Amino acid sequence: MSEAKTLAVIEQRTVIFYDDEIMAVVVEEDARHQVYVPLRPICDALGVTWPSQLNRIKRDPVLSRRLKGVFITNTPGGQQEMSCLPLDYLNGWLFGINARRVKDKIRDRLIRYQEECYQVLAEAFQEGRLMTEPTFSDLLAGDSDAVQAYKIALAVVKLARNQVLLEARLDSHERDLAHYGERLEQIEVKLGSPERTITEDQASQISQAVKAVAIALGKQTKRNEFGAIYGELYRKYGLTSYKLLPAKQFEDAMNFLTEWHQTLVGDTPF
Repeated sequence: MSEAKTLAVIEQRTVIFYDDEIMAVVVEEDARHQVYVPLRPICDALGVTWPSQLNRIKRDPVLSRRLKGVFITNTPGGQQEMSCLPLDYLNGWLFGINARRVKDKIRDRLIRYQEECYQVLAEAFQEGRLMTEPTFSDLLAGDSDAVQAYKIALAVVKLARNQVLLEARLDSHERDLAHYGERLEQIEVKLGSPERTITEDQASQISQAVKAVAIALGKQTKRNEFGAIYGELYRKYGLTSYKLLPAKQFEDAMNFLTEWHQTLVGDTPF
């Protein structure tokens, strides 16, 4: 590795990008906090060869100067020095991978990274600190219909649990308590049904609709508008992720994005 020194990590977090986990770290460089992204995990997620990508970066007169070694904490495995680029240079590397030359099975995945990965990571930062999705406890502090339904479900589970334990005490001590554990598990699974939020297929439709609007708007503003479209969607429905959209609001959200798209390009479908 050609970098002069290894940078020390101030903070390390993980951002969910579709089904992939992308690590990023905050380091102090030149008396400022900078965000660096380990490259090998992205290569592994894309299915491209890391050694060839590392050689390509080292040949690049710009990227090679920004390549740094950072000690990343992996579980399991402890700390490992990994080659990283600053977040602002991530697209410079990603767009250097020719989508026409990769295998068909990874082409769409690569294009998705090239179009959206930088924006998703950039939006995960605020005042130099890497922010991830809020914790489940933070989400429960809200007052949405989904939160209220979840709290009611927990109360029902608690009542069911107490009833099962009462029955167990009244029954013979020789009864197998594992049977009641199975009954509780069935109740919890039933009450935790994913039907309260949109399905994976519906989430994909929302994502594609956002993409269509962002591309259409970007042609007018000459900017990357993905963050703006997602931000407006999140504000409108009080979300932190489009995958948390209540199922009953799916049709309304699609109508909202469709009408926005039509104001930009007319009646042209997505």
